[in-house]
Amino acid sequence: MNLYDRYVLPRVLHFSCGLEVFTERRRQLVPAASGRVLEVGAGSGLNFPFYDPARVESLVALEPEPGMQPMARRAAASLAFPVELVGLRGEEIPLDDRSVDTVLITYTLCTIPDVETALRQMHRVLRPGGQLLFCEHGRAPDAAVRRWQDRFTPAWKKFVGGCHLNRDIPALIERGGFRTGRLESAYLRGWKPLTFTYWGSATP
Repeated sequence: MNLYDRYVLPRVLHFSCGLEVFTERRRQLVPAASGRVLEVGAGSGLNFPFYDPARVESLVALEPEPGMQPMARRAAASLAFPVELVGLRGEEIPLDDRSVDTVLITYTLCTIPDVETALRQMHRVLRPGGQLLFCEHGRAPDAAVRRWQDRFTPAWKKFVGGCHLNRDIPALIERGGFRTGRLESAYLRGWKPLTFTYWGSATP
């Protein structure tokens, strides 16, 4: 890991992903998590303040990037329920089959190298009746915007932790074995190739 990825990129991501336009989506989605929760790609812990302690029993937070983990630990220290921080990738979820009630992913699927394997792992650990909560930016519906996403992604992902702008989020979730329930999408404020966002829930 080079110096940029270890020391600069985590702070860039913490700042940019913490902007109010993204925080509002977290504020609306995260409180729906309940029971034993697995968060994949916890980053610097930006979701942590929005969990409802009356609904969450415990949290397992996966974050593979060493530069993000200290920030996540600090954010977890104030939570009122047990938190286990695990430095593994989404493709390597170290939990038993059908052992969690909620899986949460926010602005995570864009960066996972083998995203379909990671989604199958999330499907594996969810209990029957559990839910996947997601908020992800991805492939836009407008052809002109998609062209910019396709052009910009090869350079963008080199400097932003492997982030792909053009992944088809609903299709990936379904290929992971999930049935999409609530699905909403919109352009958030900002440059359209960066901000087309899907959010909602799915079941195993």
